[in-house]
Amino acid sequence: MANIKSAKKRILTAQRNYERNVAFKSSIKTAVKKVVVLAQAKEKDQEAIKSALSQAYKLCDKAVSKGILHKNTASRKKSRLTKAINKLMA
Repeated sequence: MANIKSAKKRILTAQRNYERNVAFKSSIKTAVKKVVVLAQAKEKDQEAIKSALSQAYKLCDKAVSKGILHKNTASRKKSRLTKAINKLMA
């Protein structure tokens, strides 16, 4: 355990940031799963899929702006998601 006050503060800050980042990444995964489930459904609602896809894109872009994801990682996630949706919709 750290003895210096600033080091103790950094430990608390790092823990808080870690928890926030994990929660945000989890919300991205949930949004991606929602899109895939909608695309796999027998009754495909185009508007619902587009809306969910837009939300997933928005979360990825927000994560990049907050420094949670690297821009290439977000781009890769969006690309793979789009590719998967196009494959399911065909």
